[in-house]
Amino acid sequence: MAEISSDLMYELLKKLHQRFDKVDTAISDLRADNLNLRGQVHVLQGDVNNLRVSLGHIENRLDRIENRLELREFQEAQARFEPQP
Repeated sequence: MAEISSDLMYELLKKLHQRFDKVDTAISDLRADNLNLRGQVHVLQGDVNNLRVSLGHIENRLDRIENRLELREFQEAQARFEPQP
């Protein structure tokens, strides 16, 4: 078996250190991407919530309009049966 010298071990440790630096950089990049995606999802969630609120307001207005139309239709239908002067 070949004898392992301290120079060989030092070179191996230097290479491992370089690889770990690359891994640390890659992990930092992934974390930054993850934070960016979380921010974008948060903004999208806010936009969806705003759309839901707007849609709720529109539905409420339509309900009020429909109620008024039904009352008018009911009054018009009753007016047909009331005696005219």
